[in-house]
Amino acid sequence: MTGRPSSDLLASPDLPAFDIASLSDFYRNGGSVSAVVERVFARIADVNDPGIFLHLADRQDVLAEAQRLGAYDPAKPLFGIPFAVKDNIDVAGMPTTAACPDYAYMPEKDAEVVRLLREAGALVIGKTNLDQFATGLVGVRSPHPIPKNAIDPALVPGGSSSGSAVATAQGIVSFALGTDTAGSGRIPAGLNNIVGLKPSLGALSTTGVIPACRTLDCVSIFALTVEDAWTVFSVAARTDPADAYSRALPKGSRVAPPVLTIGVPAGADLQFFGDAAMEAAYTQALTTLRELGHRLVEISFGPFYDVANLLYEGAWVAERYAAVKDFFDAREDAFHAVTRKIYGGAKALSAADAFDGLYALQALKKRLAPIIASVDLFCVPTAPRHYTVAELEAEPIRENSRLGTYTNFVNLLDMCGMAVPTGTRQDGLPASVTLLAPAGKDGLVATLGQTLHAASGLTLGATGWQQPANVKPEPDTSAEGLIDLVVVGAHLSAMPLNHQLVDLKAQFSRTARTSSDYRLYALAGTVPPKPGMIRVADGEGTQIEVEIWRLTPSAFGSFVAAIPAPLGIGTIALSDGTSAKGFLCEPVAITAGAADISAYGGWRAYCAKA
Repeated sequence: MTGRPSSDLLASPDLPAFDIASLSDFYRNGGSVSAVVERVFARIADVNDPGIFLHLADRQDVLAEAQRLGAYDPAKPLFGIPFAVKDNIDVAGMPTTAACPDYAYMPEKDAEVVRLLREAGALVIGKTNLDQFATGLVGVRSPHPIPKNAIDPALVPGGSSSGSAVATAQGIVSFALGTDTAGSGRIPAGLNNIVGLKPSLGALSTTGVIPACRTLDCVSIFALTVEDAWTVFSVAARTDPADAYSRALPKGSRVAPPVLTIGVPAGADLQFFGDAAMEAAYTQALTTLRELGHRLVEISFGPFYDVANLLYEGAWVAERYAAVKDFFDAREDAFHAVTRKIYGGAKALSAADAFDGLYALQALKKRLAPIIASVDLFCVPTAPRHYTVAELEAEPIRENSRLGTYTNFVNLLDMCGMAVPTGTRQDGLPASVTLLAPAGKDGLVATLGQTLHAASGLTLGATGWQQPANVKPEPDTSAEGLIDLVVVGAHLSAMPLNHQLVDLKAQFSRTARTSSDYRLYALAGTVPPKPGMIRVADGEGTQIEVEIWRLTPSAFGSFVAAIPAPLGIGTIALSDGTSAKGFLCEPVAITAGAADISAYGGWRAYCAKA
């Protein structure tokens, strides 16, 4: 059974869908923030799920805040956008409980990430339910009513950020904050047909967040679309002097090469625990990636699973206990039975056990570093299967562990990620993949994520709303001081020598074509195979497909110094009338057995047909 919008509130002709792009257009054209707030609270009543929110803002208070916003202000990127906050993140004036009523306290100020979002115009609607103390991936380890999966209430909603995911998927709010230590920002997104952005560690402040594993925690973002998640991330990604784990990281360019090398688990390493429909959906997602022109490489995932297994062993279980040690020791009876068992086991661990875990992780990091560097990013299933609430009741520990198959290793390896809806399974349930990359490549993950989500043609969450049309990524403003380099052959994306550019932290800019004054030749005896491009007289050439990458001046100098003869760097005229430095070949090489391949229009096309 699949979820459906339960009233005509979602289809009101006077109000838009709740994605940020649609709401911003509504406000830009004179729409009322108060009207949106009224629909938020009407939608809460309409959904009628007492498990979503642990605390709601007073409706009149939110209306007053909406009034204070005044007329639409384009300088506030989240003007009038309603959002929810996981109840392990502080909101001034609302109790923080981490789904443990006896732990409750009243914060005097917002968590830093909440402050930034409110400053940008967003409106807090309430605090959401979670697996107690953010320990779990199932969403049912709470003393309160359990949030209902937005697509099928017989299924678990996913956790620990269950309430945040369901509030977003049901169209109550435009986005919601969660946290992610082991997958809590990705699993609920995948199980509820929405986007879950797990940023690079330290990119978003955790000041005002109850820690689970302090060294691994990050604030995550649930949204209806990739662009919404990215907009929120762009507002909230600020360094915080008060957070010892905050760090300045590049967000990553939102312009991706046309061909990416994507690592996927080797077939023998894939685990779906009997869910054939989830396996088929993942296979279809990989087919979509191939159809988009990307190159998939199977990777042995055994070492990744070895990293994942460490998360619930000595060092990091002890870290969870350390976060609430005094309260646990004094009030163990206040904990959910499953959470109590996990935390209680940590009391028997020693400092030596913790160091053993750290040593094991470091050894695995060193082993995996060249594997991670060999691809642009990874694509894995978000969850290996869907579970019913009844199945979780029968096997609460085992099924929780299985849900983390493709998530538990990510923060331990300092990777960023995004769960993206990719389709509907044959049984009507949502399918999702997670894109993963090293820290600082959040932009690359979001760029491919947006393409995948658009290709799915899916509606948003459980709302029936269509994906907004013509939403473009923010312009790349990081190119100041960089030098454009035109590449034509083995340095193209996903080609054998592209790593030389990547190693120099070159940024892909765009694909282009030369003017009609060039010819392209396959050079004889080169390893790896390379082409040579020469400029010819007017009327004797053709346009050649190229890519433009950007390097710092020092990286450009290092790159040029390593170019072997007969290749060199000259000025390349492009079809749009501009020019840039790029690869040219000495004419003498053309007479030494080179084959004219100009008719193919470029090296990639030639390699595909050769």
